[in-house]
Formats: sequence, C-alpha cells, structure tokens
Amino acid sequence: MTNVTTNFNDRTIEYEQLLNDFKNLLKKNNLKFTIQREVILETLYNSDEHLTPESLHRLIQEKFPELKTGIATIYRTLALLEESNMVTSLSFGAQGKKYELGAKEHHDHMICTECGNITEFVDEEIEERQHSIAEALGFEMSDHSMQIYGICAKCQKTTK
Repeated sequence: MTNVTTNFNDRTIEYEQLLNDFKNLLKKNNLKFTIQREVILETLYNSDEHLTPESLHRLIQEKFPELKTGIATIYRTLALLEESNMVTSLSFGAQGKKYELGAKEHHDHMICTECGNITEFVDEEIEERQHSIAEALGFEMSDHSMQIYGICAKCQKTTK
C-alpha cells in the first residue's frame, strides 16, 4: 500500500537563512536589498498557496498598504528567485505561472484543469521508483518535478 501525504507546509529552511541567502543573491547580482523585495520573500515564505505574480501583488498591497510595491518589482524578483532555484513555478500556459517557495520539503502536484486547485503530495514509493529508473538508465538525477493534471473530486461532482 502506498503512503501518500497531502497538503503540508513543512519548511526545510528557516526564514533567517533564506533571507541571508536572498541578500547574498542580490549582492551577487549588483541589486539593492529593499523592503519591497524582503516583503515579497516574506510573503512567499508565509504562504501555503501557489501564487501568481498578481495574487502575490494583491496580498502585499492588502498586508502592507503603506508600501509601494509595483507589479514589475514582483515579476523581476520572482524571475531572480526562480533563476536561483529559491522559488519554483508551475506553468498554466496562457494563464501564466504560479510560484511557491523552494524551501519546502520536496513534493509533487495534482492540478485541477477546471478550477486550478493544486494539491501537494508526497509518495515515497514514487520517489524510490524515480530514483531506481534513473539509476537503471545510468542517469544521475539532480532534481525532478511531477505534475498530474486532471479534474479534482469537487469539480467532478459539479459537472455530474
């Protein structure tokens, strides 16, 4: 029997370490550390959701109305964080990307093509199988990502 874990939010890195890594990344790219950039990182860290740049922008405006954080700053910061593997994204084609912090325990995703709901899960049997397949084919795996697309139980009920 497969042991599947879903909807967790365990962090594998503490915020202070993440913030320090972020500051070093900015310095390496000759960029300034600003409160807007820190708020972007902090909001991603504290979110259990997969966020579009627009939803991240909306969250920041609601939580920090006094901060003037432009959508362009969010796009640039997300691109930098993704390029450095601090965040990961799921592509939704013409609908864009949704982002999550890479500091979470490794997990895979089931994505509903009707409502866009994303369910995170961990299945040790799948993890072991992926490693054994890579090994059998002489492939040295450094990372992987799995997305399963379909229709969630809730959407299945409403379409019947």
